[in-house]
Amino acid sequence: MNPRTRRVLAPSLVIPSLLVALVSPASPSLAAPATDRPAAAPSRADTPLVFGHRGASGYRPEHTLASYRLAIAMGADYIEPDLVSTKDGVLVARHENEISGTTDVADHQEFADRRTTKVIDGIPTTGWFTEDFTLAELKTLRAEERLPQVRPDNTRYDGWFEIPTFAEVLDLVAEEKRRTGRVVGVAPETKHPTYFDGIGLSLEEPMLRDLRAARLERKKSKVVIQSFEVDNLRELDRLTDLPLSQLTSGAGAPYDQVVTGTGVTYADLVSESGLRRVARYADWVGPEKRQVIPVDPVTGASTAPTSLVDDAHAAGLEVVVYTLRDENRYMATDFRRGSDPNAKGDVHAEATAFLDAGVDGLFADHPDSVVDARDEWLAWQS
Repeated sequence: MNPRTRRVLAPSLVIPSLLVALVSPASPSLAAPATDRPAAAPSRADTPLVFGHRGASGYRPEHTLASYRLAIAMGADYIEPDLVSTKDGVLVARHENEISGTTDVADHQEFADRRTTKVIDGIPTTGWFTEDFTLAELKTLRAEERLPQVRPDNTRYDGWFEIPTFAEVLDLVAEEKRRTGRVVGVAPETKHPTYFDGIGLSLEEPMLRDLRAARLERKKSKVVIQSFEVDNLRELDRLTDLPLSQLTSGAGAPYDQVVTGTGVTYADLVSESGLRRVARYADWVGPEKRQVIPVDPVTGASTAPTSLVDDAHAAGLEVVVYTLRDENRYMATDFRRGSDPNAKGDVHAEATAFLDAGVDGLFADHPDSVVDARDEWLAWQS
């Protein structure tokens, strides 16, 4: 493969919030041919980007057009649809292919016999799965709030919204561009790509077809393709010039690396040498936020940042962390307010800490909060 020019993402215009309301050196799996593009010093945007995590999932049931539309209105630079497949090969936006927690499928007696147990990424899982439904059947279901105990206000929207296809999400972005003149990016994540490959429903090709149909499979399109696995990103690096993001977790290993027995873990990927190898096929790394700012194991308070951001930048990668959420339960103890785990903490202080640590992007369930924090941080920089 010929070396490829680094794919740089331009931020959208900074706008005010409209509501008050992401290797081991000896690992053969990550060794890349000498012809891979070399790591280069990154050309990072002056404005850190805000990614609407599953839309504005702090305010609307996740992965609905209403959630994406609200994230755009709140000033998110990108929206994130997680992609899984239907039985007839259509990509839809769901956090998981098992949908009992995010739809009303359990209330549909006509689908009662589809409840089953499958092994997804090595974990036995019981419920209803998108790959057992045609798109027409999925369209009879309605979305529900995934975290009703944490976000009871969101349950008022249960039953309102369909499961959107990826094409419909892209249509929404185009519609918002026509309506407002603002170009909002899309950050699709391929969910369980090894599993879907194994049942003959590969995610990568239909995703690229949908992007091509929306005229977004261009080098300068505002698209970032994400995955927690490695090999499908390498495949995508051969198929497209769009920016790619290697997601990582604070524990465990990419499932494709487990299957192939390489021994590569997420800790390997975010090591100094691992990040240089990631940069041979990806443009971004998307760590879990505590991989950037850990918490004290005793007090739960935030500690000094790790070297991950500096190491990633030195390798030519940009860094987007996940996920900032307004609720206390998701924060280090020094950002919490009061003792109620569901009360709103100081997400502005949390976002500022990550911006001070040098990240290039932030995933947020409540995009308005993080857009406000980002804009205030930028004002202090000027």
